[in-house]
Amino acid sequence: MLILVVAYGIKSIFFTTQSMPRYITARVEQGNVEKTVLADGQISAFKLVNVGAQVSGQIQKLYVQLGDEVKVGDMIADIDDLKQNNDLKQSEASLASLEAQRKAKEANLKNYQLIYDRQLKLVKRGVGAQSDLDSAEAQLDSVKAEITSLDADIVRAKIAVDTAEVNLGYTKIISPINGVVVAIPIEEGQTVNSVQSAPTIVKVAQLDKMTIEAQISEADVINVKKGMPVYFTILGRPNERFSGQTLRAIEPAPTSINNETSTTSTTSTAIYYNGLFDVDNPDHILRISMTAQVYIVLDEADNVLYIPSASIQQNLGNGKATVFILDNEQNVHEKEIEIGVDNNVNVEVKSGLNLGDTIVLSSFDGSSISNRTPRVRF
Repeated sequence: MLILVVAYGIKSIFFTTQSMPRYITARVEQGNVEKTVLADGQISAFKLVNVGAQVSGQIQKLYVQLGDEVKVGDMIADIDDLKQNNDLKQSEASLASLEAQRKAKEANLKNYQLIYDRQLKLVKRGVGAQSDLDSAEAQLDSVKAEITSLDADIVRAKIAVDTAEVNLGYTKIISPINGVVVAIPIEEGQTVNSVQSAPTIVKVAQLDKMTIEAQISEADVINVKKGMPVYFTILGRPNERFSGQTLRAIEPAPTSINNETSTTSTTSTAIYYNGLFDVDNPDHILRISMTAQVYIVLDEADNVLYIPSASIQQNLGNGKATVFILDNEQNVHEKEIEIGVDNNVNVEVKSGLNLGDTIVLSSFDGSSISNRTPRVRF
């Protein structure tokens, strides 16, 4: 045993061998590279209408339930119409009275017109008194003025009738759009008061298409433009990508503007701008207020060669960079390549490398690659 220990010591001192350097490497792969902006999104209905009451009264009948599909003109609810009916009858009665008064005045007008014409003929013949003609003319003008006044009163009365008819119609609540009933904040038998505010009877939403509001940070919004492609995922289906949409608009002001009392006010909270896009929802999988993970595609390259972004040793500018490649003899070479889309995870290789080439990221002990192994740049 002593002889073996001595032999091993002699070998360690006089016959040491240099160990081969070991590297962390990666292969040149082929696939898609995309550069995206990640944003939190909230799903809302493409169109949501609060169907309210424009008159006060008790809800006598509700014709819909949550989830019901309705079309334009479908009955939603009935409001007690006793007051509106009485207002209409009173307005119609006032109009009828004024029209009757006008007919009586028209009859007087014909009579006073005959008197005036007769007095005028007598005066022209020289057998009538001028005072009688003046009196007949005054009476004629007075009746004409009264008729003109009645005409104005009749116009106002007709407006009152029209208004009463409209108010009566308001007691029949109908759907203004095609959609689905998503909320019913009132109960049958409840009294609504339209004087203080317009009470909401139901909320109807169009769910065949949804709108997604993506909150884009102020650091990213400068790189985002209208028309860029977007895709998203939802919590219920994290592995399914909903794609094929484009950014419809970017709101010019941050979401916090609604809470600010002055445009010059400052805040220490993060600033976000809403990016809007629409998505078809024929199966109603997407629901109001769902959370979406939104990806806005800034740039992309399909079916290209790519390497890890961490393997870039030096960015030379103008789309040029250098990497270290490892040959079959475990020799490291520095090589200049042309790069494209870089998402900080993978970077597109336009030229300079082949599929399957071995790229050196670093040495296992963290030391410099160039200090460990001689390199040849080509």
